[in-house]
Amino acid sequence: MNIDMMHPADQIVLLMNRIYNYAMTTTSGGNLSIMDSDGVMWISPSGVDKGSLTRADIMKVLPDGTIEGIHKPSSEYPFHRSVYKARPDIKAVLHAHPPALVAYSIVREIPDTSLISSARSVCGEIKMAPYALPGSDKLGENIGNEFNKGVNTVMLENHGVCIGAESLFKAFTMFETLDYVARIQIAAHRIGTPKALSEKHLAIYDQKSHPKLPEFVATNYTSRELDIRREMCNLIKRAYDNRLFTSGQGTFSRRLDGNNFVITPHGKDRKYLEPEDLVRIENGYKEAGTLPSRSVLLHQEIYKQHPEINSVIIAHPPTIMAFAVTDAEFDARLIPESYIMLRDVRKFPFGCTFLQTEKTAKEISEHSPVAIIENDCVIVAGTSLLNAFDRLEVMEYSARSVVDTACIGDIVKISKDEVDEIEVAFNLK
Repeated sequence: MNIDMMHPADQIVLLMNRIYNYAMTTTSGGNLSIMDSDGVMWISPSGVDKGSLTRADIMKVLPDGTIEGIHKPSSEYPFHRSVYKARPDIKAVLHAHPPALVAYSIVREIPDTSLISSARSVCGEIKMAPYALPGSDKLGENIGNEFNKGVNTVMLENHGVCIGAESLFKAFTMFETLDYVARIQIAAHRIGTPKALSEKHLAIYDQKSHPKLPEFVATNYTSRELDIRREMCNLIKRAYDNRLFTSGQGTFSRRLDGNNFVITPHGKDRKYLEPEDLVRIENGYKEAGTLPSRSVLLHQEIYKQHPEINSVIIAHPPTIMAFAVTDAEFDARLIPESYIMLRDVRKFPFGCTFLQTEKTAKEISEHSPVAIIENDCVIVAGTSLLNAFDRLEVMEYSARSVVDTACIGDIVKISKDEVDEIEVAFNLK
């Protein structure tokens, strides 16, 4: 789906419903706008349920200030106007109140995007605008002043966040990423001290490039491959709906035969992936005209070294990532399911997924199917698509349980004898 090719009113409805349905704003909170090529501002209405917007609800503001539509524009219309005035290069503005970002706004702090390798490059520099009455010209002035400094992401004291970008989907991606970082950082504080990446490490990540794979022209797709593509898309969408992936982050692959496999593309919205968007890798060649995930070489190496593995996921679920940005160790000896699915969970240094692919791939196997990569991701392998996906869910949900114990009491782990009993009963040796 190419959201940018949708009418501005339809884009606003689509993304506002998405923001609301993923609990990133309330029925009455948040507002979106788009400045089209004719200088017309399309903006969400005031006082209309954000969970049930329709195309007819979206307001239109003409260049001369004339307002058209069946409602009033959002009460925050003044600051949208202020952002567009300050930055003519911005064509979309997003404002919302997700709980994690509100938490930062009410302590008047900015989430640390240096915690995760990709976050700072997505969100850019972030400023904080002083508090002013919602809907007031003063608030518009405060926000406009920060955008005038060249930033695209502005936290609002005691209010939430405002993001401007060249498209509404780009603004949403930045918003989703910042909220994700905030949730990681909050969870991390409950289990330890968050550790940001150094400027050196961030520079290394910024230099990470797409592998230059030779191409082949795909002339046919077997029924089996088409089934695999369909199942992959269903599970990728489920991963997104369960907040295990973000719109631009999260890679899923499935072996076809030998070292050939299908993998998610780079830069396409995970929520709307279709079978034709996926990329076949065949004997080290990629389908002509496609752009596979940048982690494609690691997936390829895992399949090469481990014939028992048939599916690999690289993801960044927010709670397990709290362990990736702290010194806290994740021990799966929590409940039998956690240990059966995850075994011993190890942590590896930042950069190993793209600087040491062969060495990293060697560490992943059916007997050691998951790994945490510092300040980057988790790697999950399985014998099937569903097996890998199940492990990813178990990993994230177990991490939530561990984080929740911070305000309850000390964890009592399954004992060594009990682990031995599980390993015998479930043939894990």
